Amino acid sequence: MIKRIGILVIISVLTSISVMGQKPTITFDEKTFDFGTINESDGKATHVFEFTNTGSTALLVQRVNASCGCTTPEWTKTPIEPGKKGEITVTYNPTGRPGAFNKNVTVYSNASNEVESLLIKGTVNSKSSAAAENYPVEAGDLKLRTKMIQMSNVAKGSTRTNTLLVKNGSNAKLTVAVSDLPVYLKAEAKPAVLNPNEEGKIEFIFDSKKCAEWGPVYDNVLLVLNGKKVADDAHKITINATVMDDFSKMTIEEKRQAPILEIKSPNLILGAMKQGSMVRGKAIIKNSGQKSLEIRRVINNNSNISVHPGKLSIKGGKTGELKIDVDTKAFPVGDYKKSFMIQTNDPSNSFMTYTLSWSVKK
Repeated sequence: MIKRIGILVIISVLTSISVMGQKPTITFDEKTFDFGTINESDGKATHVFEFTNTGSTALLVQRVNASCGCTTPEWTKTPIEPGKKGEITVTYNPTGRPGAFNKNVTVYSNASNEVESLLIKGTVNSKSSAAAENYPVEAGDLKLRTKMIQMSNVAKGSTRTNTLLVKNGSNAKLTVAVSDLPVYLKAEAKPAVLNPNEEGKIEFIFDSKKCAEWGPVYDNVLLVLNGKKVADDAHKITINATVMDDFSKMTIEEKRQAPILEIKSPNLILGAMKQGSMVRGKAIIKNSGQKSLEIRRVINNNSNISVHPGKLSIKGGKTGELKIDVDTKAFPVGDYKKSFMIQTNDPSNSFMTYTLSWSVKK
């Protein structure tokens, strides 16, 4: 009798082990997801947790509970065969919940690991802080996306438009305009009158046909709010553009006849100078092409270095020169390296940097 009972116990244990081995197993690709920073004004945020049945029998997710009413789970409710995938979709509602959050979602199933825990976390920007991120610059009651308008490259003869997004940050109507515009720049506020907390834009149009300058162009314009012009940095907007030839429209024949900028070296070594002296160097430029090479502009930001002439035309096969004067009175004893840029109509070398080096001695 004792032997028979022992055999029955062994059979029961083996049967139990066999049944356990045949259970499904729920395996998640990830159990934690960080939403990062989300805006309350953007509404609900959702993430999908994928899982796989890595067991040997069908898996059934029986229920999924969230730790908070702000979190809503949805899941695959049909049996999932071994090797197949399922999903648990978790949606978080940030409305009225600014700040950091950590929310648990508990998954119950018929798997050998019957209970699993998932976590979502992140930080909610309030509606007011999200608006501050979108319009971080203040000009009185007007909020701005930026104070710098980049027109980038503008082909000579064409126009370029860029838009500045703005918002009325006050509780009263606000009239918006722009003053101190050069002849080649237009600006229009749309709408011209913003209601309280209303968003709008200022459209800037750069007309290169009316701009006499080539190369980099910088302009500061002023915002006029409710008819009042305030000449300070807060109300100043900077417009940047680079006016250049439109080489993209050149035909093969035009490229064949194009000017070709040729120099022996883009570096000019002026040697040792006595402090307080004025030294002159020359940059010899040859046009190896057929059509005239136009030095559109010398772009020089060094107050103690002058380059002239500022514009130069060199016929095909001919050479020209730029005279470079260096005034050392403002330079202490030491070694120096400065550069300037020339803009040309050579399609392969429209901007070239020329470097000067010298040393100042007592």
